[in-house]
Amino acid sequence: MTTATGSEYLGSYTLVDEEFGTMMTVTVDGSIRTINSNALPDHETGDFPNSGNPNTISEQDVSYDFATEPIYTGAATGVRMTGVAVNGVKFEPGTAENVTCGTGETFRVEALQDIYNLGFDFNNAHVQPTGEYHYHGVSQLLVEAYERDGDLVHVGFATDGFLMYYSKSGAYESGYELAMADRTGTDCVLSLPPGDAVNIDGTSPDGTYTSDWVYNEGGGALDSCNGITIGGEYLYVITDDYPYVGRCLNGEVSAGAAGPDGGPGAGSPGDGPSGPPDLTRVAEALGVTVAELEAALGPPPPDIAGAAATLGVDVEVLRELIGRP
Repeated sequence: MTTATGSEYLGSYTLVDEEFGTMMTVTVDGSIRTINSNALPDHETGDFPNSGNPNTISEQDVSYDFATEPIYTGAATGVRMTGVAVNGVKFEPGTAENVTCGTGETFRVEALQDIYNLGFDFNNAHVQPTGEYHYHGVSQLLVEAYERDGDLVHVGFATDGFLMYYSKSGAYESGYELAMADRTGTDCVLSLPPGDAVNIDGTSPDGTYTSDWVYNEGGGALDSCNGITIGGEYLYVITDDYPYVGRCLNGEVSAGAAGPDGGPGAGSPGDGPSGPPDLTRVAEALGVTVAELEAALGPPPPDIAGAAATLGVDVEVLRELIGRP
């Protein structure tokens, strides 16, 4: 089996690329790796704004503190931002776009799919309203810039401190597969303007929505967070197939690892006039951990249908426990 190799980006370094305007410094001080970045990539990008993304790339001022000696817990914690690339651009695989049904189902739109145009470029990246460019999947230009001898390319730092790699040979497959059961939900509307009606009920999972995918334990080399232990080192692998970049972390995630997006966790699913549900109670009723429940629900709005499929429970049971209509 291929083993993880060293990287020249494990210590302090500075990255300046005048052609693309990239400015990044990484300072390692004992147990903390501090990343300061203007979030401009050191490679070509597509044209922005474009027909699917109305935003213009702009220089940012972001800072992150990650552990240099990460602690593996094995309790998957759902995150919005999985990590930061070695060039200072963040990995944020999920989207805010969703389809909401009158019968209560919510289907989160996947970034890398062929139905809805979210304006991605050839780096599997696009731009947030703040002007921040970010990756939803692997950028081959990023891989090519940092590859060395060997199969595994160190491409980033996860927010729990473990390293993120890409396998040039595709040797490590994820354990996710398409769900078998047809989707359910009527009177469904897309959150993207102009808010078109969407046919959901009775359609087959094809990867358009996050809930189309379920994790099959043992179905691939990687765990549910796209992690694996190689040569005694736990690490994450970015894959060409779903989930592309993992949506959860198996290491201890500190508050300082949140970055500018307001926290590493899955937020407070169910936030509303009555407040968030008691996830401890819900998790106990389902026989899962709170971390597993948070990872399945994802960032707000919670993906009830996707969580039910991931956890192997009836969607109506989960909806009742969460307290949503």
